[in-house]
Amino acid sequence: MNLRYYYNPETDQPHIYDHDVSEREVEDVLVKPHEEAKGRDQSRIAIGATREGRLLKVVCVPDEIGDGIFVVTAYDLTGKALTAFRRRMRKRRR
Repeated sequence: MNLRYYYNPETDQPHIYDHDVSEREVEDVLVKPHEEAKGRDQSRIAIGATREGRLLKVVCVPDEIGDGIFVVTAYDLTGKALTAFRRRMRKRRR
């Protein structure tokens, strides 16, 4: 999977680092997401677990350079979004 990341212009590092997320964790979610949805415009939202069990929300778009994926951001799923996700997962298991 060919991934490129949005770089924070202030730190000159991938924006995901601002949320304490690594590239490997993003790959874990994108390889096997629990849930995928359309976002705004052409963006896609993937929710899934890392190898360590951390639940992340990853926002990405098709990469304009090549045929990969451009990762805009990724962060922990918390609060109401986490509660709603767990509810949807319980309903699917029935």
